[in-house]
Amino acid sequence: MLGMSVVILATLTAFSTQEHKRKLQGDRLSEPVFSDFVYKGEDAVYKENPLKPGQFYSPILQGCYPDPSITRKGNDYYLVNSSFSVFPGVPIFHSLDLVNWTQLGHVLDRESQLKVQTAGISAGIYAPDIVYNRHNDTFYMITTQIASGIGNMVVKTKDPKAGNWSDPVKLDFDGIDPALFFDDDGKAYVVHNDAPDKGKQRYEGHRVIKLWAYDTEKDQVIQGSDRILVDGGVHPAENPIWIEGPHIYKKDGRYYLMCAEGGTGSDHSEVIFSSDHVAGPYSPAPKNPILSQRHLDKNRPNPVEWAGHADLVEGPHGSWYGVFLGVRPNEVKRVNTGRETFILPVDWSGEWPIFEGGMEALKPSVRMPAGVNNRSHAPGYFPNGNFTFTDPLTTAVLDHRWVALRGAREKFLQATDKGIVFRSYAVDISEQKPISALFYRQQHKNFESSVSLDYVPASASDLAGITCLQSEKYHYVLGVTKLDNEDHIVLAKNENGSTRILAKEKINLNAKVQLKVQAAGDAYQFAYAVGKGPFRKIGNTVSGDILSTDVAGGFTGALIGLYSTTANRIR
Repeated sequence: MLGMSVVILATLTAFSTQEHKRKLQGDRLSEPVFSDFVYKGEDAVYKENPLKPGQFYSPILQGCYPDPSITRKGNDYYLVNSSFSVFPGVPIFHSLDLVNWTQLGHVLDRESQLKVQTAGISAGIYAPDIVYNRHNDTFYMITTQIASGIGNMVVKTKDPKAGNWSDPVKLDFDGIDPALFFDDDGKAYVVHNDAPDKGKQRYEGHRVIKLWAYDTEKDQVIQGSDRILVDGGVHPAENPIWIEGPHIYKKDGRYYLMCAEGGTGSDHSEVIFSSDHVAGPYSPAPKNPILSQRHLDKNRPNPVEWAGHADLVEGPHGSWYGVFLGVRPNEVKRVNTGRETFILPVDWSGEWPIFEGGMEALKPSVRMPAGVNNRSHAPGYFPNGNFTFTDPLTTAVLDHRWVALRGAREKFLQATDKGIVFRSYAVDISEQKPISALFYRQQHKNFESSVSLDYVPASASDLAGITCLQSEKYHYVLGVTKLDNEDHIVLAKNENGSTRILAKEKINLNAKVQLKVQAAGDAYQFAYAVGKGPFRKIGNTVSGDILSTDVAGGFTGALIGLYSTTANRIR
């Protein structure tokens, strides 16, 4: 468990007899109790490429940690990611050296900040930007919340380590991907993606980058100050698509505008412009893109694809680094682990920043800043490469890697010395509502995950078990329920909103059930065991295709979930 975890399960909503009477089945509770969770990732790329002295692995954040943004105050680095409809939202990480990271928690950890209760899994929070303003010693996180009519918004704190981010201030402009820039004179600006002016959109994917002056006293853009910095992209005549994810930097008196271009898929890239003035005009670098993998052989070994949506930070001793998203397809080019956070050194000794190796096939490791020791597998640090994560689910502290969908974990969980007790919602996993499920991100192509479940369903409407989930419309469920008034274990597949049972077996629930899923690339195999008995496979090996973004759509990676419901639709 991460040492920085601060979510106290002991203070979760009590299951009083007035609020929720526990139903008994013999001498056992019908509320599901999960314990002894294990996740073990074993990807060949890390076995074949062990780290040498002075190296660390990239991605630094494996699994669905997309759209990274990074900022610095003194020797402290802070990084945030998109979270869509995950609750709490916007995971935030801290490092002193850009190599070893701890998760501080989440920026949006209250329902007053995050209103995604009815949002699809790929709605919610898009492309957060974190930035430190030295003029008022304040950290800002600005983002777009695609839910509840909020749109673009900003929250603030004096100390990310302490949390306590403010409630959102809704910002009065359209578009997505906002980022703040604070100039040397204290003036502030917002830059973002937007649609062209009415009647001027020339093709699908035609977007512009806009700049506004920003009032830090009122936390609002100054109306009438907006202007277009980039129309279309680097080469407008070629109809470039989805110029987005902008950031402005100032170096040696000159302004640099860096953006993603090509869409967050196989044509993704990072491009850069510069100007003598913050409001432009901006001219593109003579060599763009400065980061991409789209032009490389798709059959190269250990490919990283979709690289882009980057952010730059000055590192130790005047060095520069860039964080960006990418995906690691499996052997059939599926992207079940989703968009992950990668890092590269950046050479900015000349006029333009250059991602070192950013236009070549990305390697699994990069060089560390001078004088840094790799402690990513030490207690308290976020691991990468191959690793095992274990959680007895019996302690008073819930690891930050556990997340829910659309609603707070505190409302359906209670910690006990026997495991986490779930208060099952009358909501099926396929509904766009808060569900009683706790999720851990899939972080490897090859993994094995298991958990113990103590549970006796009362009816066919009751189910508890595990899920491998891409979205409300695409997922697998392995659960314990009743069929024809008898206890069964059931494996079901939901594809594009249609559910069917793949396998079912009668089961004797006289002891805890062990549930397991094992993946080898695209092949997923589910299994179960009763008590201390051996694991039995249930059903055939199934394809992970429905857990991949390119099949299911959207922007998230696959999640491994502990799930319960009293509104089960698997019949």
